[in-house]
Amino acid sequence: MEQEDQPAENKLITILNRILGHPLFLLIFGVMMQVIMISMIISVIGALNPQPAQSAAFQSGLGVAIALTSAFAYLIFVLFVERKSLTDFEGKGAFAEWGFGLALGAATMSAIVGVIAAMGGYRITGSNGPWVVVPLFGMAMQSGIFEEIVFRGLIFRFTEKWLGSIAALLVSAILFGFAHLSNPNASWFASIAIAIEAGILLGAVYMVTRRLWAVIGLHMAWNVTQGGVFGIKVSGTDIPGFFISQMSGHELLTGGAFGAEASLPALIIATALGLYFLRKAWRKGEFAHPSWHRFKTGGAAPSGV
Repeated sequence: MEQEDQPAENKLITILNRILGHPLFLLIFGVMMQVIMISMIISVIGALNPQPAQSAAFQSGLGVAIALTSAFAYLIFVLFVERKSLTDFEGKGAFAEWGFGLALGAATMSAIVGVIAAMGGYRITGSNGPWVVVPLFGMAMQSGIFEEIVFRGLIFRFTEKWLGSIAALLVSAILFGFAHLSNPNASWFASIAIAIEAGILLGAVYMVTRRLWAVIGLHMAWNVTQGGVFGIKVSGTDIPGFFISQMSGHELLTGGAFGAEASLPALIIATALGLYFLRKAWRKGEFAHPSWHRFKTGGAAPSGV
C-alpha cells in the first residue's frame, strides 16, 4: 500500500516544489519580507520614541535604518529562500559600479536642470550652508537601497525570469511610476513621467550591470542632486538644498509642484539615456525571452537572469 501511495506523494511534492520555486511566488514572498521587516523596524523605533521629532536628522536616521533593514531582508531572502549566491551585491567592482551610478545620476539631473534654467524656468536666488545636504543622505539611502531592491532586485528580476526582459521592464517601470502617486503634489502625468524616464533608465542600467550597485548610486545621486544641491522638490517633497532656487514658467518646463522629474526636459533626457542603455544591454545579449520560450527552444537566459 505504501509503495502504491509513493508515486502520488512524489507528484504532490514535485508540484509543491514547482509552486514554491515559481518566479511569481518568489516575487510575492520577497516583497512580503521587505514589507514585514521594515514595518517591524519602524514599529520598534516608534516604541522607543513614541513622539519622534520630525526633524531632518530624525528622518535621515530613519532612512538609514530602513535601508539597512531592507538590505538585510534581501540577504536572508536570496540566501535562504531563493538559495542562490548574492550576485546583486557582490563585492568585487562594487565601488566602481556605485560610483558610476552616482556620477550618472548627478550628471543626468544636472543636465535636466541646466536645460530648464537655459529656458528661463530655474533661477538661483541664494544659498544655504553645505551642511543642509548632510541629512538628505539618509533619505537618499532609503530610496536608493529599498526602492531598488524592491523594483529591480525583486519585481524586475523575477518578472524577467518568468515573462522575459521586455515585460520586466514594462511591469517594473509602471509599478515604479504608480508608487509615486502617493507622494505630495503627485499627478497622473508625474507618475507616467517617472515610469518612462526613471523606470526605463534604472531598468536598463540594471540589465547592463546585472547588479544593484549602479542603480542604487544613480537613484541616490538623482535625489541628492535635485533636492540637496539645486533645492528643487524631490517627487513633490520640499527639500532644503545648497542653492535656494525659484522655478517659474509652464509646468511642462518646470514640472510644477512635483518638481523637475515631471518636466518635459527630464522626460526627454532621461528616457533618451535609458534607450541608450537598453541598446547597450541588447548588444551584450542581456535580453531574455519568456521562460516558456526558452523551454520550448532550448535557449539559455543571460547569465544574470
